[in-house]
Amino acid sequence: MFITKEYFTLFLTFARIGAFTFGGGYAMLPLLQREVVEKKGWATEEELMDYYAIGQCTPGVIAVNTSTFIGFKQKGILGAIFATLGMITPSLIIILALAAFFNHFADLPIIQHAFNGIRVAVCATVVVSIYKLARKGIVDIVTVVLFLAAFCVMVFLHVSSIYIVVGAALIGILARILQRNLKAKGGRGQ
Repeated sequence: MFITKEYFTLFLTFARIGAFTFGGGYAMLPLLQREVVEKKGWATEEELMDYYAIGQCTPGVIAVNTSTFIGFKQKGILGAIFATLGMITPSLIIILALAAFFNHFADLPIIQHAFNGIRVAVCATVVVSIYKLARKGIVDIVTVVLFLAAFCVMVFLHVSSIYIVVGAALIGILARILQRNLKAKGGRGQ
């Protein structure tokens, strides 16, 4: 097996996403959606949402996990490796460069003000990602109720997101089975 242009395309695409997105995994979601769905056509919006969901349930950063899934879908294990390396390489380089200088400049007022501005921009980016995810994920009464319940349990009861994701998956399965059974019974009763 030899390295082809497609592997480098995976690497460069995810390196660009990793280099030009600030604010962590959730802040990368809009750029991932634009690059992977709109520009490259490597996944549909529904597939990308599934990758986000799986990426959230597995250890690690959601954007890195998502890049791994997309790389695997495109070119198997080697594609997953190239996509993952592409996603993490810019961060590794930037973090190493910042670590060398950060302690010398962290207390400067201009740096503190810059971080305040960055935090606000990252919050806006995350809100946009949440809006896009919600538009595709909250589609009927079951998903509305599930969303509200998950949100309340997280915010007010401080339950770990792992339990909520697993619980939501089980409830989603049960709701689908109940819907199917009700449709089957309704069809027989006519």
